Amino acid sequence: MSMQKLGTTLRRSRAPIRVVSGFLFLIAGLSWVCFGQVQGTAAQQPSASQTQNAGGPAANAASSPAQQEQLPPEALGPSTNPPPPPPVVEAPPTPGANTGQPANGQPPNAQPSGQAQGGQGRGPTATNEGIYVFTAEAREVMLHATVIDERNRLVMDLTKPDFTVYENDQPQTIRLFRREDFPVAMGILVDNSGSMREKREEVNKAALNLVRSSNKDDQVFVVNFSDEPILDQDFTADIHKLQGALEHVEARGGTALYDAIVAACDHLTESKLQRKVLFVVTDGEDDASQESIEEAVHRVSQENGPVIYAIGLLGDEKSRKAKRALETFAQRTGGIAFFPPTLTDVDEISSSVAHDIRNQYTISYVPTTPKSAGGYRAIRVEAHAPGHKKLTVRTRSGYYPGQEGTMK
Repeated sequence: MSMQKLGTTLRRSRAPIRVVSGFLFLIAGLSWVCFGQVQGTAAQQPSASQTQNAGGPAANAASSPAQQEQLPPEALGPSTNPPPPPPVVEAPPTPGANTGQPANGQPPNAQPSGQAQGGQGRGPTATNEGIYVFTAEAREVMLHATVIDERNRLVMDLTKPDFTVYENDQPQTIRLFRREDFPVAMGILVDNSGSMREKREEVNKAALNLVRSSNKDDQVFVVNFSDEPILDQDFTADIHKLQGALEHVEARGGTALYDAIVAACDHLTESKLQRKVLFVVTDGEDDASQESIEEAVHRVSQENGPVIYAIGLLGDEKSRKAKRALETFAQRTGGIAFFPPTLTDVDEISSSVAHDIRNQYTISYVPTTPKSAGGYRAIRVEAHAPGHKKLTVRTRSGYYPGQEGTMK
């Protein structure tokens, strides 16, 4: 089975491949190109698999204190300036990786109608490879929102006029509005530390049921993390490959949760799917990461970052800090953090997560905040509709701008 280290590096096997080796390989390729140009010959360019992930998107400058949301004091250490995302050593593409087919039964090269049920907006196009591409204007921010009523039931009969979007407390004009089950790129991150040994069977079953209950065209990868995160299965829709990766249990070492989340966010950028999700299961607080929680939260708060669903199998002696950390990741990204009293509840939770992902509204807007304005931008979405007393909209609470342009 091919495996790959995540965190500050990525690799494909248990034999370490360090970051420096990736950079040396990239430099060697670039040097060869330059040499070929000097000699007047056609130098061979490095392949896409060698170059496309030499580093993640650059992080923006830190926000002003008045704009940036404060993390829970129990979860955070001393404030630091957010660093750039960790560099990545690219892995070769997984043979037989899923390319997906349109969920609406249209031929691969068909373009769904821009008329959304209950509202209008530009829809996604399906490429010849069956990949959904959302055509968005420059600087357009895209949100994926879940709406629940006062009884905590999903509400799926709303229309575009029922929503109001605010950025930094200023109302925004909604440009795209959709309510369809589009495929997602999803990372399943499971704690592989020693304390999880007796819990993995139930957790693995729940993770597989999450995949079975999700869109058949989702692209899923599996990360097992202890004191280092390992990519045991790259993007695929093959349930047997995913099962094999989840069953790679070593149950040793510490818990590098923050490293795993940061690296998984970076790995998600390899997918062409615009919707991105991380499903995280852990039983303890982070005790082995090189990244701090501030750095990890900054990374998931980047524009068009993933929605994080987390399950904390926590005991009383380690619940406070770990719980606040998982709640922070979920709240910032528009997901949910669950803390089940028993292990048997995990499977039911995974089914509810799949249902939540498949019943969301897609909303986009072009921010009125000047492009030159740096810092964190707070987002609030409200919904009001006849026949509903109180509606709660769950989506990301804000973002750091920087990933602008066409979103896929």
